[in-house]
Amino acid sequence: MAQYAPIRTILFVPGNRPERVDKAVTAGSDAVVIDLEDAVPLASKEETRPLVREKLLQYAEEHIMVRVNAVDSGFLQGDLDAVVTGALRCIIVPKVEGPAHIRDIHRLLGEAEAAKGIGPGRISIIPLIESARAVQNIHAIVSQKIEPERLHTVALGAADYTLDMGIEMTRGGDELFYPRSRIAVACRAAGIEPPLDTPFLIDVRDVEGLTADALRAKTLGFQGKLCIHPSQVAPCNEIFSPSPGEIAYARQVIEAFDEAEARGLAAIQLKGKMIDYPVVERSKRILRLAERMGVN
Repeated sequence: MAQYAPIRTILFVPGNRPERVDKAVTAGSDAVVIDLEDAVPLASKEETRPLVREKLLQYAEEHIMVRVNAVDSGFLQGDLDAVVTGALRCIIVPKVEGPAHIRDIHRLLGEAEAAKGIGPGRISIIPLIESARAVQNIHAIVSQKIEPERLHTVALGAADYTLDMGIEMTRGGDELFYPRSRIAVACRAAGIEPPLDTPFLIDVRDVEGLTADALRAKTLGFQGKLCIHPSQVAPCNEIFSPSPGEIAYARQVIEAFDEAEARGLAAIQLKGKMIDYPVVERSKRILRLAERMGVN
């Protein structure tokens, strides 16, 4: 999954609208997800699979993922039979609720890889956390050990989560504070990549609302956000990238601290702020992230 890290944005496109894939790959997102689940009617899933496979092969050099159907949906095996190819690097799996689902997905992927002559573990997974049970089980989900390792990170799906909870999804996002916090902490504790945030579904035209929502997720420890419209990509890319000001300040912190440490000091002030080892480490992380993103 190194080719996907870090992920600031993933843009979803319906699998039954292949022409949208052509547009999506030029939208600037870090990855594109062709959706075989919610965006495709039940009656159209089988006829959509060959279209998705065709686009995967067409854009084999791009970062294309597929959202397959859930483990218990009755559609997953057919999805894997169609889309597991040498061009596929990652699947997003909806409605994962516990470590048993991770084991099931791992087994099915392994069988599909073997049947297609693909090296074991080539295809990674990003589970969607979309229910109260999944949020409750999140640490067990991200800590499930499988070999070869497939779990890159997880993503929050707020539409199904709020439906399961019987609550309303709001512009202010207070209802998502707990699941976001719990998911981000679990990923960090398990030593996997930071999670991806839910799409902003309130209004795709509301850039201010999207920006505030993405900033809330970033503050809690998310690395990026799922997007459902090309117009959401650029604002989210900006939010989840280190800003020029952050990069410049991080360099100042490291330079000042190195000079102080050479004089035997381990705590200094810079522009009125206390600088010690944790602050320096955060500054180094910002610079490493900027380097990985090609931002300077």
